[in-house]
Amino acid sequence: MRRLAAAFAAALTLIAATLVAVGPRADASQPGFSAAYQRIPGAGGIEIGAVVLTPTGQGSGPFPLVVMPSSWGMPNVEYVGQGAKLATAGFQVISYSSRGFWDTGGGIDIAGPPTVADVSKVIDWADAHTPADTRRVAAVGISYGAGTSLLAAAKDPRIKVAGALSGWADLIRSLNPNETVALQSVAGLLALGNITGRPGPELASLQTKFVTGDFDKAIAQAKQLAPPRSAQTVVGRLNAHGTAIFLANAFEDSIFPPSQYTDFFTALTGPKRLLLAHGDHATPDASGAIGLPNETWDELVGWLKHYLQDADNGADKEPAVQLKSQRGVWRGYPNWAAVGGERTSYLTKAGAMQATASTGWSRTIGAGVPTIADSGVALVSGALQGLLSIPTGVATPLVSRTFAGVWTGPKFDRPTVVNGIPTAQLTVTPSAADTSLFAYLYDVDALGVGSLISHKPYTLRGATPGQPVPLDLRLEATSWEVPAGHRLVLVVDTVDPRYLGRSVLGSTVTFSSPASNPSRLTVPLG
Repeated sequence: MRRLAAAFAAALTLIAATLVAVGPRADASQPGFSAAYQRIPGAGGIEIGAVVLTPTGQGSGPFPLVVMPSSWGMPNVEYVGQGAKLATAGFQVISYSSRGFWDTGGGIDIAGPPTVADVSKVIDWADAHTPADTRRVAAVGISYGAGTSLLAAAKDPRIKVAGALSGWADLIRSLNPNETVALQSVAGLLALGNITGRPGPELASLQTKFVTGDFDKAIAQAKQLAPPRSAQTVVGRLNAHGTAIFLANAFEDSIFPPSQYTDFFTALTGPKRLLLAHGDHATPDASGAIGLPNETWDELVGWLKHYLQDADNGADKEPAVQLKSQRGVWRGYPNWAAVGGERTSYLTKAGAMQATASTGWSRTIGAGVPTIADSGVALVSGALQGLLSIPTGVATPLVSRTFAGVWTGPKFDRPTVVNGIPTAQLTVTPSAADTSLFAYLYDVDALGVGSLISHKPYTLRGATPGQPVPLDLRLEATSWEVPAGHRLVLVVDTVDPRYLGRSVLGSTVTFSSPASNPSRLTVPLG
């Protein structure tokens, strides 16, 4: 595998050199850029493979600096298309392969301190070898590059702007939501890391536990590693620095789901912007990285121009929160709290939702058996929704009531927007110590065909069999237009192939609605 990675790195070096050779020629009369492939000293003495794009025809500088660490498994040419646009617009740009990947030395440390320190090393090198103004610096990236950029901004006060697209602020909430491992996503990340890079000790240890089925020890280790690798932990430093932070994500992101970003956004006190649109991991932003027209990157570039070039373009006056529905309509709000008003529906034993509390009932389902309701395939289902408007669907009349709780709401008499984070309050009594629950919220038409609006897993570990457990289950954020005549349907079952479930075949789960805590679904309506 290491030989394969070395071969990839050699090929990448050749590609980068070719890009430089065929790149635009400097023309003093027209704004443009020159390109060079560089080996930059990183933290601990490793070498970083970087593409350096320098403005031409725009004076001698100094130019604001944009540092762009690559995504997980991606090389330094990932951002060259967008970087060329930025350099032509007067930014000094350095796009580089993250530590442990491709042509950059070291081992993959899951955005550990050396990876974060590499950002500062790149800034130091740019100060000495390019016409960069290191008093005006942005760290910008997608996915792994997004998380790295946020952490670097908290560490290095020279970074005035952070652009974090499809990233994470809370690593453990992303990959182990509510104690439920995102199995398909984690497996994909591990495979890609081994193909395109060299796992460091932390990743190698986690990987060994994961592939040998020692999941509990893998989760325990991940929980120790995650806090210093999560921007939520250092949000106070970002606020103290006054960093202007631009966040964007997809509603169906199967690696870094959006609710951990909305909580992080709310905790920020400096200049901030949050864009959410439908799609899976990086699908709203990937085309912009290579230079194609892209709404997210257009907004981010305006953000960079305002906060690094002092452009009076109104970027600071636009709504701080912007949500795009599945029908392509953008809506803006001053903050996350303003996104949607709440409507609460109470769940009944008969499987209905109603405006008044229904208490004193219970209903039991079998656990450990899948139904036809699930969250789809990681990286595929969300992409189909975002790119082709093909939702993850289900025929709700065919969902087994033996193995799932199903509750159907009344018809909407007019078009409605579900805008924000739906929440289900449930009381469940498992017959086994370990049980996984999966909640799905559907937009259902007159024929009973449902389109998945949002979902969330929740795993009970070490519960006392036979004892009721109250759950406050926040689903993922969404912006979904529900047509008149449609209904909302809540489904809760115990198996989802996308996740590492803990439900025991032959066990049961009983739903109930005590008077002190009636079972209910609260939906934010825009």
